[in-house]
Amino acid sequence: MNTLETIIVAIVEGLTEFLPVSSTGHMIITQNLLGVESTEFVKAFTFIIQFGAILSVVVLYWKRFFRLNHTPAPEGASALGKFLHKYDFYWKLFVAFIPAAVLGLLFNDMIDAMLESVTVVAVTLILGGIFMLFCDRIFNKGDEKTALTEKRAFWIGMFQCISMIPGVSRSMATIVGGMAQKLTRKDAAEFSFFLAVPTMFAATLFKMLKIFTGENGMEMLREHAGTLVIGNVVAFIVAMLAIKFFISFVTKYGFKAFGWYRIIVGGIILAMMLTGHELTIA
Repeated sequence: MNTLETIIVAIVEGLTEFLPVSSTGHMIITQNLLGVESTEFVKAFTFIIQFGAILSVVVLYWKRFFRLNHTPAPEGASALGKFLHKYDFYWKLFVAFIPAAVLGLLFNDMIDAMLESVTVVAVTLILGGIFMLFCDRIFNKGDEKTALTEKRAFWIGMFQCISMIPGVSRSMATIVGGMAQKLTRKDAAEFSFFLAVPTMFAATLFKMLKIFTGENGMEMLREHAGTLVIGNVVAFIVAMLAIKFFISFVTKYGFKAFGWYRIIVGGIILAMMLTGHELTIA
């Protein structure tokens, strides 16, 4: 990958990672249009630059991300209860993270097999887009007074597992999960961003370990260190802008526009396949 290709791919990653549009689908189109060969490094690159996107959430929401609950614990609470009360935010993130962590480890080979299918990505993009056209009708706008309980966090985590199907979009699954739990669009989207930090970090680290413990893994890392730095910096900046745009847009207008967009992207992928393009997932 040259510098221009590195920047373009990182921009696509930063734009699409936190929007409900499937970063995988966009990577397929971008890789094909640029003529980027699906080498071991390219596969590693698309995972590693997710660290830049993850960092954008931490920086953008640092006051809320690094927070403790200093309100008095319930009367009569045990030592464990007081601990969980103090670290309430992180505990709920952990509860929401558990389902994807468990199922990801159990069905890793199956998930990797589905990732090889561009057809699966295209079809789920379209089906997910159709669903998003009616998403705002299915779920009301939520209630600002609705608290994020452990139970609600767990069910959002269960919805996140749906995103293991390529093309579904982790962001879409978790936001819909939050809305199904009566959260407002804004609250559901923000918790989706927070949940992305442990989820994406764990998934990216797992993939990196598999890549770099293989043959010539560390040599590949040293050889392309500059490319990885550029990719992460660009993904970080673009992801911050995308998050700010998304929160403002979805609060005002809902998800219909993203639904139509997903249908168009899925249709483009299918059209490219039907016209003889050999598409691969980096």
